[in-house]
Amino acid sequence: MQATEKQFHIQCVQGDVGRYCILPGDPGRCEAIAAYFDEPVHIGMNREFNIYTGKLLGEKVTVCSTGVGGPSASIAMEELHNIGADTFIRVGTCGGIAMDVQPGDVVVATGAIRFEHTSLEYAPLEFPAVADFDITAALKEAGEALGYRIHTGVVQCKDAFYGQHAPEKSPVYYELLQKWESWKRLGVKASEMESAALFVVAAALGVRCGSCFHVVWNQEREKAGLFQPMTEDTTGAIRVGVEGLKRIIAADKAK
Repeated sequence: MQATEKQFHIQCVQGDVGRYCILPGDPGRCEAIAAYFDEPVHIGMNREFNIYTGKLLGEKVTVCSTGVGGPSASIAMEELHNIGADTFIRVGTCGGIAMDVQPGDVVVATGAIRFEHTSLEYAPLEFPAVADFDITAALKEAGEALGYRIHTGVVQCKDAFYGQHAPEKSPVYYELLQKWESWKRLGVKASEMESAALFVVAAALGVRCGSCFHVVWNQEREKAGLFQPMTEDTTGAIRVGVEGLKRIIAADKAK
């Protein structure tokens, strides 16, 4: 690939971003996250990558959206790392799987099921997709301190949104339904689309990554007839992500 002054997809250069990065999927969520920064500046937007940089505890931090799924998330992480980033927190949304995971709760991923394909281009399937321990602990502690219902555990990652929500329409419906039953029996907390790829890419690059999610709804609770109003207010997950990042920055400064 021909060398360019700017990173090919995110269109940033060295100095545009901090070493600490928050990665939402939705470009529209970036401004709300940047509002928690000191001195936020909009760096730019290209394709699904919307980028703001500011400061937390005096350290340069960045929020960069990734779009939906592992392929674009891995691009964001690779290119941000190329220009100096080494610590990443995904802040996104998920659908609950475990029955105790309710809309409005926050899930902190300890690891992810690699039911996607991006990570296969970075590591063999036997390699686990595991979140950074320190980031995971910081997110859990932050969520509890902020008073949110926090769940920690494994999440499932997939490539096809409607493979989860309309599996009966797929020619391979039998596999999707059988796998879903396995996730339930294994106590998987929730389903989303980026963490497995991000955790494996982070391992390949030698950087840190963790994830937290706002629970939009839980289809298993819905099937059971349990009351659960759907909620798309991601404020809780954003606050947990920002506060968790502050704890990581403070710990790094203390070393």
